[in-house]
Amino acid sequence: MALTMKTRPRLILPLAIGVTLAIVATILTVWAFERAGYTPCELCLLERQPFYAGFAVGLLTIVSVLTRRWGLASIGFAVLALLFAAGTVIGVYHAGVEWKFWPGPSGCSGAVQAAAGVSDFMKQLESVKVVRCDAAALVVAGLSLAGWNAVISLGLLICSLVGLSRSRSA
Repeated sequence: MALTMKTRPRLILPLAIGVTLAIVATILTVWAFERAGYTPCELCLLERQPFYAGFAVGLLTIVSVLTRRWGLASIGFAVLALLFAAGTVIGVYHAGVEWKFWPGPSGCSGAVQAAAGVSDFMKQLESVKVVRCDAAALVVAGLSLAGWNAVISLGLLICSLVGLSRSRSA
C-alpha cells in the first residue's frame, strides 16, 4: 500500500511523539537522580546536550507532521538522528572512561595530583570540587548511567532514522 497524505501521519506521528516523550522522560530522570544526590560529572553534563536540543527539535517535528509539512518533518528527524548519533558516541566514550578502556578528560579523571604540603592540600580542598568522570556513580542492571545513556541514545537514533525514512517516502 502506498503512503498517502491520509495514512502518512498515522505512521509518523507516533514516532515523533514517542521520541519526544522519551527525551522528556530521560531529562526528568537525570534531574531526579541529581536531586537525589548524584552530582553529574563533566561528561554527564555533555551527554545531556543532545536531549536538551532534541526536545526542541522533537516538538518542531511533531508540529511539522501535524501540519503535513513533510519536508520539515524529514529535516526534524534528520537533526534528531544526528543529535542522537552524537549522544550515542558520547555515552559510549563516557562508559569506556568508566571501564578504564581509554582515558577521560584530564579535568575529571585520572590520578589526583598530590599536594606539596599540608597548606597546598588545604587550598586544593577549598578550591576544587571535582566529580570524577572515570567512576560510575550508579550501576543499574550491569550498566552505568553513561552506558544507559548510550543505549537510550542508540534507540532514539534508530527511531529517528525510521521516522526520516517514512517521512521521505511518498
